[in-house]
Amino acid sequence: MTGLSKMLMVIGAVIFMIGLLMPILKLGRLPGDILIKKGNTTFYFPVVTSIVLSIVLSLIFYIAGRFR
Repeated sequence: MTGLSKMLMVIGAVIFMIGLLMPILKLGRLPGDILIKKGNTTFYFPVVTSIVLSIVLSLIFYIAGRFR
């Protein structure tokens, strides 16, 4: 397999694992996330969740890069 196909498989596996862990870890409703409700409109921006996912994905790709 080429490097691109391996990378796509790793990305797919990471997305799959995140999807499995989301209900268990309750990601998406962390303290620091912005939630504004006014009338019938709701605005949700997951600031802290984005930071946590960024750190986790950075660590995963760093570790995967060390084994190339």
